[in-house]
Amino acid sequence: MKQIKQLLAARRDSVAAFGIVIIAFLIVQAMILTDNISSSLNGQLVPICAYVVMAVSLNLTVGILGELSLGHAGFMSVGAFAGIVVTTSLENAIPFGPLRLAIAMVIGALCAAFAGVIVGIPVLRLKGDYLAIVTLAFGEIIKNIINVLYIGLDEKGLHFSLLNQTFELSENGDMIINGPMGVSGVTKLSSFTAGFVLILITLFLVLNLIHSRTGRAVMAVRDNRIAAESIGIPVTRYRLLAFVISAALAGAAGTLYAMNFSTVTATKFDFNTSILILVFVVLGGLGNIWGSIVAAALLTVLPELLRSMNDYRMLIYAILLIAMMIFNNSSLKKRILEKRAAARAEKAEAKHGKEAA
Repeated sequence: MKQIKQLLAARRDSVAAFGIVIIAFLIVQAMILTDNISSSLNGQLVPICAYVVMAVSLNLTVGILGELSLGHAGFMSVGAFAGIVVTTSLENAIPFGPLRLAIAMVIGALCAAFAGVIVGIPVLRLKGDYLAIVTLAFGEIIKNIINVLYIGLDEKGLHFSLLNQTFELSENGDMIINGPMGVSGVTKLSSFTAGFVLILITLFLVLNLIHSRTGRAVMAVRDNRIAAESIGIPVTRYRLLAFVISAALAGAAGTLYAMNFSTVTATKFDFNTSILILVFVVLGGLGNIWGSIVAAALLTVLPELLRSMNDYRMLIYAILLIAMMIFNNSSLKKRILEKRAAARAEKAEAKHGKEAA
């Protein structure tokens, strides 16, 4: 009975997550084709996709691994600026935009994963508030590094310098990252379709990880680290694996997000962005993947939908946030979920009994 419930829960989460994304994509595409979507909402489609990926990836760290990270925007920043450098450098070699964007997202994910390894090896030895403080510091360090980073491109290749621009570019050269001024003149390559594909890839990786042997080991470490160590689970390795995968997905989302704007600065990926993503995860439910998807999409588009309320817009937004938080931690929600799980388990058991008979 217990195994049937676990199998049904895993299958239900996977089907719900993929179903929500596919149905939403089809509805939005229909709205775009029939010209029934506002320009402001159309402009938010790519950021919504990026935030959904960010929320799902952070849920892997906070909900599945059980560690509080406050520097997730730092990995997003690494992927964003790495992706911009890659797309600019490959502009002549690969004129096809979608392919260039795909390569940039892969490299952005790898750079963010590398940053995750550097941060994760010392940081994951900590726990609780100490881990949160160190990840918060990491996000601020990345932002300050970008503010003093200068990268240019000319016929001789890429040029780098810190603090001040110490290199000179040829007449045909261009600055890519110009210190605190960030990046300007970015060729917009991101699209809603690219965001949809990235969400599907993210869901495929995360859901398969959660329901695999590795995912069960990660959750065992989350539930009881001492017990996990006593049965031979390499705690540090599994914690680092989940943390790095989460960072890599955040890097890919950062590339998608950055390539949707003509101007990008490090302030777009500050502490407030990390907190916003954490709000998506908490309101959607820790460990609840489809809840993160709904929360990220709804809370991103909600302020725009309430714009007609003028002065009351943010007040209504705050009230809805509080109401969602109360419901998410209420006994009513737990009873509803328990009843649904019990009903589905009974149906599955009855069906299995009929087939056996």
